[in-house]
Amino acid sequence: MDLYFLRNANTLESGEDGTKHDDDTSLSKKGERKMLRIAQGMKDLELEFDAIIASPLLRTTQSAEIVADVFRKKKHLRFSPHLAPRGNSAVLIREIARDHHEAKALLLVGHETSMSALISMLLVGDDSLQIIFKRGGLCKLTAERLEYGKCAQLCWLMAPSQLKRL
Repeated sequence: MDLYFLRNANTLESGEDGTKHDDDTSLSKKGERKMLRIAQGMKDLELEFDAIIASPLLRTTQSAEIVADVFRKKKHLRFSPHLAPRGNSAVLIREIARDHHEAKALLLVGHETSMSALISMLLVGDDSLQIIFKRGGLCKLTAERLEYGKCAQLCWLMAPSQLKRL
């Protein structure tokens, strides 16, 4: 299975749009434009996903919806609280292994630092791997059998600037 990890794009500052909590922040106009260019770059790479799974927080929902629109995968868009910053990555991986065991490729859309910690867990078995995962960055892992712990190999990690140039 190929697992793609996409970090949400630029957000408004907390309180900028009337929100009081970080969980409520939405993408900025710049973030929306950036995510659209990133999604088009992903499309130019001829990536395909059986499903898109995103954190239910507003900024990630918006990022995932932009990608789903570009890829025409709106009906394959799902949300998991385990992709949110305080989510349970072990439960997420078990759910993916159970519910998407026949999938060839999944896109997970989430936040920092939980995305880097999950990538590290799948690559080395703990969260010790230091990954610089910029807003709008995309990472590809591959795993023969998905499980929580060391089970995957890193294929590539792309900065958003690389994706936007495609």
